[in-house]
Amino acid sequence: MHKIPVTIITGFLGAGKTTLIRQLLQNPQGRRIAVLVNEFGEVGIDGDLLRSCRVCDEDEPTEPAETNILELTNGCLCCTVQEEFLPTMQQLITRRDQIDCIVIETSGLALPKPLVQAFRWPEIRTAATVDSVITLVDCEALAAGDLVGDLPALEAQRQADDSLDHETPLEELFEDQLNCADLVLLTKVDKVSEGDRTRIETWLTRQLPHPVKVLGLAGGEGSHPISPDLLLGFNAAVEDNLDSRPSHHDHEHDHDHDDDIVAIPVVLDQGFEPKALVKRLEQLAAAHDIYRIKGFVAVPNKAMRLVLQGVGKRFDYFYDRPWKPQEARQTKLVFIGHGLEQATVEAALFERDHALR
Repeated sequence: MHKIPVTIITGFLGAGKTTLIRQLLQNPQGRRIAVLVNEFGEVGIDGDLLRSCRVCDEDEPTEPAETNILELTNGCLCCTVQEEFLPTMQQLITRRDQIDCIVIETSGLALPKPLVQAFRWPEIRTAATVDSVITLVDCEALAAGDLVGDLPALEAQRQADDSLDHETPLEELFEDQLNCADLVLLTKVDKVSEGDRTRIETWLTRQLPHPVKVLGLAGGEGSHPISPDLLLGFNAAVEDNLDSRPSHHDHEHDHDHDDDIVAIPVVLDQGFEPKALVKRLEQLAAAHDIYRIKGFVAVPNKAMRLVLQGVGKRFDYFYDRPWKPQEARQTKLVFIGHGLEQATVEAALFERDHALR
C-alpha cells in the first residue's frame, strides 16, 4: 500500500493559513484532501468553516464532507500528539484508499519538528510520510519590524493554551518554523512597497539553514488562488532528514515524543456494563502509563451505542446513536500510552470480574 503524503502548514496568527487552506480545498484539482485542524489555530480555521468547502468527489455522494474534517481539541498540536494525533492518524490510515493527501494546520505556536517526529512512530511510518513543511510568513508585519501583525492576539492565543511553553521567545519559534520548512510563503506582499518586499525576501533567504524557495503571495480572500501543484508533491520524506532541520528545542525532552508510545486497539464481541467497565479501566490506568482511552462500547440489552473517553483519571461516557441494523455490535477501544502491551490490556478486560461481561 502507498504512503499517504502529509503536508504540514505552519505560521503565526494572521499569516494567512486560513486563506491558503480554503483555497486549496476549493481548488483541489481532483485531489481528495483530508484536513486536520487545531482549535487554537488561526481565527476561522475550524471544522464549520472547512465543512463549507467541498472535499469529496461528486461521484461519492454517500461520503459526507464532515468525515474528512478532523479537529484536534486538546490544544497545541505538537504537545497533544501523544494523546490525540496518533488515533486520528490511524483513523485516516484505515481510509487511505479514499484519500490522496492530508493537510495538517498547526496552531502557529506549535513547534513543527516534534510533529514531524511523530511520523517515525511504527504505527504511522509504514502508512504515511511528511511530504513537506510549508511555513507562512507575514510580509506586512516584517516590514513594520514585527514577526506577527497582532501581537496581543497572539499572546492571548498562547496564554489560552496551557500545553504551550509560554517562556519560549517568539523569535525562537519563528526560527524553528523557518528551519523546518521546505517552502516559505511570504504573504501579504501586496501590502508593502516593492523595496520592502525585496529587502524582506533577501533577509528571509539568509535566515534559512538550507536552500528553500521563498514565494511571495498577495493577501485576501479575493486574491488569485495558489496552485495545489506548488504546495503538494514535494516527496521530501521530512521525517527521514530531520537532522538537517535544526531547532532550538532539539535537546529538550519536553517536546521529544517517545518512540515507546503505542496505541493498542481492542475489538471484542461481547458487551460491558458501563460502570463496571470504567472501574476496571480506572484500575488499568492507575497501574500503567496510559494517556488516553477512547472508543465505543456495546452494552447488553441496550439499543444505543456507548461512547467512552478516558484521560488520566477522568472517564466520561454517553450514548450517541442506535446501532445500525447491519452493524456489528462490538466493543472497540483504543489504549494510548507508554510501553503498553496488548496482552496487558486484554488481560485487564478479561480478568475474573464477570460483571464486566
